[in-house]
Amino acid sequence: MPAFLRPRTISEALSALTDAPGLRIVAGGTDVYPSLGAAVGRVPLMDITGIDSLRGVSLTESGLRIGALASWTDVQRTALPPAFAALQQAGREVGSPQIQNAGTVAGNICNASPAADGTVALLALDAVVELAGPGGTRRMPLAGFVTGVRKIALAPEEFVVAVHVPVPAGRSAFLKLGARRYLVISIAMVATLVERGADGRIARASVAVGACSPVAQRLPLLEARLTGLGRADLAGALRPEDFAALAPIGDVRAEAAYRVAAVPVLVRRCLERCLED
Repeated sequence: MPAFLRPRTISEALSALTDAPGLRIVAGGTDVYPSLGAAVGRVPLMDITGIDSLRGVSLTESGLRIGALASWTDVQRTALPPAFAALQQAGREVGSPQIQNAGTVAGNICNASPAADGTVALLALDAVVELAGPGGTRRMPLAGFVTGVRKIALAPEEFVVAVHVPVPAGRSAFLKLGARRYLVISIAMVATLVERGADGRIARASVAVGACSPVAQRLPLLEARLTGLGRADLAGALRPEDFAALAPIGDVRAEAAYRVAAVPVLVRRCLERCLED
């Protein structure tokens, strides 16, 4: 019979991974169990829900800490400043309320789907992933952690213990385009963060796009060019070359050309929301 382990501490979990690097880690289980299908009874699993130190969402002056067991509902129920609005808005788009109650933020990242709602919002907010391993803990930017479709930079003897987000100024926003309003995989999605200067214009901007390339991407050239623009300037400000780094595909949800046309509209609308008084 395959192993099913439920450690109580991080050190117990690391010891188990050292002994059996092939263990599949389960937290919310909303991605792991459907992906295993009929093989679920033949795969060794490690349930980390008994590790209390992985729970909770906390905000301090140094930043936002989202424990590996924190659900999307936990994030939505935490009082956060407008800079984190994109994260909470993305959380409301992750499946149904039942999925949001069980599914974890860390799990959404580790699933590494190109259409993961949470990854786009966290990418725009410069999130960092904290990993525990035999040599201690290490942190790496989310942009380097998700490396491809269903691929992450995680060693066999490591697991995610938390996600950290610095406290930015300004306001963020998230928009998702799907075939219907709820319970849908994205055709395209965008998250933006805008810090405004004393004149009300953009002092700094972050723009992230998902479901339009193997990995969600920031658009640094566009971010740089947005500096100094106001809300009224946005309608004619976005150029095709701003989105050249994206590589959307055509699939059952939308043609590639539709995604190419939709992304600039989503970006403009997100930026306008960030610049509302």
